[in-house]
Order: sequence, then C-alpha cells, then structure tokens
Amino acid sequence: MGLISEIFTWWNGQTLGTRLWTSRNGTRVGDDEQGNVFYQSKDGARRWVIYNGEAEASRVSPEWHGWLHHTFQEPPTRAPLARKAWEKPHQPNMTGTPAAYHPPGSLYAPVPKARTDYEAWSPEQS
Repeated sequence: MGLISEIFTWWNGQTLGTRLWTSRNGTRVGDDEQGNVFYQSKDGARRWVIYNGEAEASRVSPEWHGWLHHTFQEPPTRAPLARKAWEKPHQPNMTGTPAAYHPPGSLYAPVPKARTDYEAWSPEQS
C-alpha cells in the first residue's frame, strides 16, 4: 500500500497514524492465514490487528479473536487452539457477496424455485 492511500483511506489496511503508533508502541505477535498482522502493546495491556486489505472484523479467525479479547493469554502462534473433528474452517461474513446464503425459495437464490403450494387469489368477475 502506498503512502498516499495510507493518508487518505482507513478502510483498506492501516492509516499513516496507525503505522506510526504501532511502530512506537507495538510488538508484532503473529499473523494469520489471511495475512492480517496482530500486535500488542509493550506492556501487554492492548491488542490490535492490522488487516490485510478491507477492514472487516469477520475476517479474524476464532483463535485470534479470543486472543484479541483477552480470552486466551497466549497467542495462537505459541499455543494453538485444539480443533474438534466437527469444526469447519473459518469463513468471513459472506453477506452481500455472490457467495451469500439464500434459503430455498428466496427470490435472491441463483435459480429461484417456482412455488407449487400457493395459488394467488383473484376476485370473481360478475
């Protein structure tokens, strides 16, 4: 990301102010599979993330979310979360994208089904 975009955009990665504050006060802890970088203050009291691309909170995986909110003391790079056999891989919120979920019968589904259980009422002609 260029210096100009860091000055004028806040939604696509970090701003110039965030970069300066992070370089003075932060210690890099690790990064995730999406390229997001996680930091904590030198005293360990504050934790934050610098997004790789769009700043969307649902792009943070559950293990890093727990660390950011002080649920876990150790970051996932040092103490990975135990995975259950039934757990699916983390996905960000897909609302508003072509991959969003649409229930059967929804008008927004790729191929809406014709309803056979409904007959429209029409008044009788006299």
